[in-house]
Amino acid sequence: MDADLSIKPPPADMERILVEDFGLSPEALAEASEAAAAKGEPLSRILVGRKLLSENQYQEALARFYGLPFYPELTLGDIDADVAGRVPIQFLKYHGMVPLKAAALSSPGSAADDCEWVIAVKDPGQFQPVDELVRRLGISAYRLVVAPASAILSAINLCYEFSQGSAEQLVQDMEEDGQIVIHDLQNAPDLLEDASEAPIIKLVNHILSQSVKAGASDIHIEAYQDQLKVRCRIDGILYDMLTPPRWIHASLISRIKVMARLNIAEKRLPQDGRIEIKLGNQEIDVRVSTLPTTFGERVVLRLLNKSKSLISLTELGLSDDRLRQLQDLITAPNGIILVTGPTGSGKTTTLYAVLQSIKTPDINIITIEDPVEYQIAGISQIQVNPKIELTFARGLRAIVRQDPDVILVGEIRDRETADIAVQSALTGHLVFSTLHTNDSAGAITRLVDIGVEPFLISSSVIAVIAQRLVRQLCPHCREAYRPEPEVLRHMDMDPADLGDRVFYRPVGCPQCFQTGYKGRIAIFEIMEMTTAMKSLLLKTFDANQIKAQAISDGLITLRRDGIDKVLDGVTSPAEVLRVTNR
Repeated sequence: MDADLSIKPPPADMERILVEDFGLSPEALAEASEAAAAKGEPLSRILVGRKLLSENQYQEALARFYGLPFYPELTLGDIDADVAGRVPIQFLKYHGMVPLKAAALSSPGSAADDCEWVIAVKDPGQFQPVDELVRRLGISAYRLVVAPASAILSAINLCYEFSQGSAEQLVQDMEEDGQIVIHDLQNAPDLLEDASEAPIIKLVNHILSQSVKAGASDIHIEAYQDQLKVRCRIDGILYDMLTPPRWIHASLISRIKVMARLNIAEKRLPQDGRIEIKLGNQEIDVRVSTLPTTFGERVVLRLLNKSKSLISLTELGLSDDRLRQLQDLITAPNGIILVTGPTGSGKTTTLYAVLQSIKTPDINIITIEDPVEYQIAGISQIQVNPKIELTFARGLRAIVRQDPDVILVGEIRDRETADIAVQSALTGHLVFSTLHTNDSAGAITRLVDIGVEPFLISSSVIAVIAQRLVRQLCPHCREAYRPEPEVLRHMDMDPADLGDRVFYRPVGCPQCFQTGYKGRIAIFEIMEMTTAMKSLLLKTFDANQIKAQAISDGLITLRRDGIDKVLDGVTSPAEVLRVTNR
């Protein structure tokens, strides 16, 4: 759906509101109006695109112009799911409106409290669609309110998601149906618009939509002797999502295989596939992996939300000093910068943020990855394909003949790849890559184990970054407390140094699905290859001695960075201990 908020130039009164009430300069407004006329685009798109106003500010100005209440958010406490059966979802999305029961917008002094229906719109000037909506619903009294396009779209999606029923009801429908027939259907462009009546299709759509809504990164479907479990991984932790009857297993797996275009009949070998789905305005890339086990096939779905924008360097969670340190490192003319950590620790996200920060028209950046998780405009990205022998080493060898300035190698797995990366760094290229090691010092030992000579490591590697992801405390329910001395000792802290500062711990509320945490943030350990470190590498590559030298050079360890985030109230001591005790 078009997120723009108006399709006509604003009248003079609207321009006055923008200038007087929202501080927009007349010159900037005039320039934006000229650009909108020249490009044939709404003024709102120009203003929001140039960051002269936010979407909410423009919508609030629109509400003032029409004399209507403005709701930046729609608190959907009493949404009427019956709307889904009376109005097509495409109609509401196209016109940017959603009908709600008045109780859903109950607020003190609300002008809508005396009406049963409230219609939230992004453009109050569209009278005909509102009249058509009122006719379809058969209502006589209603009030209009103005809301941002994003809030309206979320309300529409939520309404139609509820209309599809709960997972328990879908399973019950399947039990009543008795016999499940799997149809080879093409994916609906939007799961919320899939009108299929087959209960198994509804169940799979429900599992996917609920997992995306919860921000899950993976869905696990696991078969055991007497039960079937569906679990999802949220912020790195697996949670039970659903326990449908064991007999549903074959139908559930078959439906997922149909969507991923896998061989339904082959149940003895692992298979890998891919599904591309839409959920409202979100585009989700689903990687499907099946694995035969004793009690049937196990399936893991990796969810990649392509609609989410990549985070920037400033959003990684680095302190100001360490952000400047990283910015200095990534602007080096040549050398290797390694990012280390276990699977799922955010290494790729960090490297993508780095590439975006250094990307300019005068720099040639080429990557080779497995897989390419997100496309970055202006960067050439290569997908590893072992089936045609396109490996990291072979791809990297071809990349160096493409006159690159910056090279990203998804992972250094063998000596051949490591040797080419080192030679590329020594011949004037800036190379980024990842390794699976526990800390920054372990990366050096790992390179030596692969077969790289220590003197080449000291000449080419300029920094090693280790990272972990810790869950952030939910700001709505976190609870302040004084930690026990035992907790402080585990974190290498002296209780006397705590003073009057307090720690926070998770509680759990509806906002965070009762987990106490919402979202994740990275903790970092940045080890620079100082002169002393390079000299040490020529004598030994013992990880403990390297770590000791790095600390004497001023290294802030993962544990210390985590403690700083605990003291800032971002995360809990338990989270830091969980990820740094590995």
